[in-house]
Amino acid sequence: MSDSSNYTPPKVWTMEAPSGGEFANINRPVAGATHTKELPVGKHPLQLYSLATPNGMKATIMLEELLALGYKDAEYDAWLIRITEGDQFSSGFVEVNPNSKIPALVDNSTEKATRVFESGSILFYLAEKFDALLPKLIADRTEVMNWLFWQMGSAPYLGGGFGHFYAYAPEKFEYPIDRFTMETKRQLDVLDRALAERPYIAGDEYSIADIAIWPWYGGLVLGHLYDAGEFLSVHEYTHVQRWANDIAKRPAVIRGRKVNRTWGEEADQVPERHKGADLD
Repeated sequence: MSDSSNYTPPKVWTMEAPSGGEFANINRPVAGATHTKELPVGKHPLQLYSLATPNGMKATIMLEELLALGYKDAEYDAWLIRITEGDQFSSGFVEVNPNSKIPALVDNSTEKATRVFESGSILFYLAEKFDALLPKLIADRTEVMNWLFWQMGSAPYLGGGFGHFYAYAPEKFEYPIDRFTMETKRQLDVLDRALAERPYIAGDEYSIADIAIWPWYGGLVLGHLYDAGEFLSVHEYTHVQRWANDIAKRPAVIRGRKVNRTWGEEADQVPERHKGADLD
């Protein structure tokens, strides 16, 4: 351990300066809207407000998978929320998600419009609405939910922990990088051991558990996140590698990854999606 610090926490914390490295301009210690702006609404019942981060991709991959399965009522409008510019703090967005995080979904097909926020909740809502990608048998269904909740609880250590201190923090410190690297590798080992016994994370069938986990952990081992593959020795997790590559080849995943994307190869950027042809 080479880091040293003379910092002593005050009795009462106050925000004296921006904090958060690359995202300091949007970090603040209070919730609520910063400006008045209504959200746009398209022609489809399902309205998605998002960005192609790992959490955002869960929703678009799910919707594209439903469309691929033939559920025409899963057609959707996907509107771009530029989180680095503070779009998530508009009054319209906060009304849909008081936590000001993407993705957020509005279903206008219900008697009263239904808001759905938190990516795991969106996956579960859509799975139940269309009766797809979630097993009916209670044991199989519970195993899917086990892994869905595992992802929701584990990914903050990968993103807000490892990703922040390894890739985004304004300074590199050994202690937090070591701490969150250890946890990230432990999580990869959890997945690797499970995937050694079955093709998908919850069993023999592809499910919302895979859709939840793949953008984070599949993206990590495939080199989509943090440019940390060599550092984390991701080649060691052979079963995760196999699973990640298999899912990456799915047409709906290829399509879903493009929606609300504004970086990378131009052919992979579809900032807004209002019809299937937008992805062709």
